[in-house]
Amino acid sequence: MDGKNRLTCMIFGRKIPCGNTNFHRGFCFMNTSDSNFFGTEKVSRILLKIAPPVMLAQLIQALYNIVDSYFVAKISENAMTALSLVYPVQNFINAVAIGFGVGINAVIAFHLGAGDRDKANDAATQGLLLSLIHGVVLTVSCIFIMKPFLSAFTKDENVISLGVQYCNIVFLFTIINSLNLFFEKLFQAVGNMKITMVGLMVGCITNIILDPIMIFGIGFMPKMGIKGAALATGLGQCVTFIIYVIYYILNPSSVKVERKYVRLTSYMVKKLYSIGIPAILNLALPSLLISSLNAILAAFSQVYVLVLGVYYKLQTFLYLTANGIVQGMRPIIAYNYGAGEHKRVRQIYSYVLIMIAAIMAVGTVICLIIPSNIISLFTNNDETVKLGATALRIISAGFVVSAVSVTSCGALEGLSKGFPSLVISLCRYIVIIIPAAFILSRFFGAVGVWHAFWVAELLTAVISLFVYKKSVKLNK
Repeated sequence: MDGKNRLTCMIFGRKIPCGNTNFHRGFCFMNTSDSNFFGTEKVSRILLKIAPPVMLAQLIQALYNIVDSYFVAKISENAMTALSLVYPVQNFINAVAIGFGVGINAVIAFHLGAGDRDKANDAATQGLLLSLIHGVVLTVSCIFIMKPFLSAFTKDENVISLGVQYCNIVFLFTIINSLNLFFEKLFQAVGNMKITMVGLMVGCITNIILDPIMIFGIGFMPKMGIKGAALATGLGQCVTFIIYVIYYILNPSSVKVERKYVRLTSYMVKKLYSIGIPAILNLALPSLLISSLNAILAAFSQVYVLVLGVYYKLQTFLYLTANGIVQGMRPIIAYNYGAGEHKRVRQIYSYVLIMIAAIMAVGTVICLIIPSNIISLFTNNDETVKLGATALRIISAGFVVSAVSVTSCGALEGLSKGFPSLVISLCRYIVIIIPAAFILSRFFGAVGVWHAFWVAELLTAVISLFVYKKSVKLNK
């Protein structure tokens, strides 16, 4: 290719010359022989360059889940229980925003790769419009259903009241959250990873600072309790939104939201949802799992609901970190698979599996050595600490083996094999664990639910290997 037709692509903040470019999930792949970065660089080196920034962003995101829980736990156990019961709905809202964002990201990137900037702008504009619609619908519907939803899991009027108070404020920021995810995926689609890290970091720091001030009433601020936690979270999201908007205005992107595309077309809507809906379903499955387990545990004691909620807040540090590695893996494995470099595909899978297993091993050790210390961050009740420590010890038995399903699921998503990936997720979150939890709880009580976690991870790992090998044909 001559210099006149050479393109320059931004990949993870690096300008790399390339010829014919393709995009997958928001990342640019080079097909020229002189810039075959993903195809020639050492696999371990690529992963170490790409994964850390994404992992950091994921860890920051995890802090959003933890900070409120920590400070809310200082209010009362009832407040913490309320937050645990609300969590599945919050997770569902995030699943819709993130999953549809994945669709926006992929469609924008596809049209950029095809050299059709107008279509990319069209996708961005309609994506923004639909994100706004999602935000409005979710705000109204979630606020409306919360009281009957909470009442299905507890008869404690104080817990229900606290949950409703929290939701009535935090869900008012659903539109802002939807817009944040829109901008995040837009920036990622053009290779700008740093601004999303900055936005999330500043928003999280804002939340951390405001939480104690608004919850406990420090200085001129009145004591707001659980309402203060909700407001702090919302204001943190607003700060992130402001950063994204300012950056978008001051640093014109190659993809823009344009007034002429402010309408919905069947072609673009179908394209956005064809990718977004499977992604939403994948991300929403944990909400169904948590709600199902809450229903089982509530029959024994409300304390177990609290313990499950604490666990799910804590495990985000492990699994979101692992997800950062997975996000780094996707473009690399897709490029090499498309290039027929099957040996490198096996290497990439193996490296990622080892990296994620190492993270999970660290989590296992921590949960085995200091489980009581971890749980005591969220409650002062000795009995609750004891029950929570038991839960962490048992559940952590499945951490390392879960690396197999996490890696397999991520690799399949990277290769655009959405259905096999969904099969693994269904096994992990629904098909195995919920029946196992119900059956084991009949024999061992609430502790049986904790055992269902490692049982499900073990069986899903076996299924994952089979599904992956069946779906991804690699020559020797």
